[in-house]
Amino acid sequence: MDLIPAALLDRPVVGVGLSPGSLRDQLGDDTTLLVFLRHFGCIFCKEAVADLRAAAEAAPSYPDILFFTQGTPRESRAFLRVWPGARAVSDPEMAFYEAFGIRRASFLEALGPKVLRARSRAAAKGHRNGTRNGDIWRMPGCLLVRGQQVFWRFEPVHAAEHPDFTTIPALCRA
Repeated sequence: MDLIPAALLDRPVVGVGLSPGSLRDQLGDDTTLLVFLRHFGCIFCKEAVADLRAAAEAAPSYPDILFFTQGTPRESRAFLRVWPGARAVSDPEMAFYEAFGIRRASFLEALGPKVLRARSRAAAKGHRNGTRNGDIWRMPGCLLVRGQQVFWRFEPVHAAEHPDFTTIPALCRA
């Protein structure tokens, strides 16, 4: 298990639906799913938020969710209007992305055949690309944390991949 450095936990955060204070104040001691989104125009981010909301609403034991965005609090609020109760850390400098190892995509990871096929999947669910902002080459990512410990990490192989969000409660129990 990885430990989140204390300096990172104590870093002040701003965003949407947050308690005043640091990252540590947002996490507490319970299990939290950290979800790093790409840019707000990303069709796959829209899909991930919708899929995650459906999974969380279907499972009472779902852990708390904390999004990380590349946008300002105002931009994050506008993007997350589809989920009024969502919480998000605004990280336009991508300090948390870097600290948690959310890397940049290669050309094939961002625009390769798997991504193009996945675009049809997301479009079939009603999602569309929007205006690009932020670092369009930044990959997504998910981590499950409990307090200071990271006990699960999802590192996608391409920009369109996200985990099966319905399996998250089982991962928390394992």
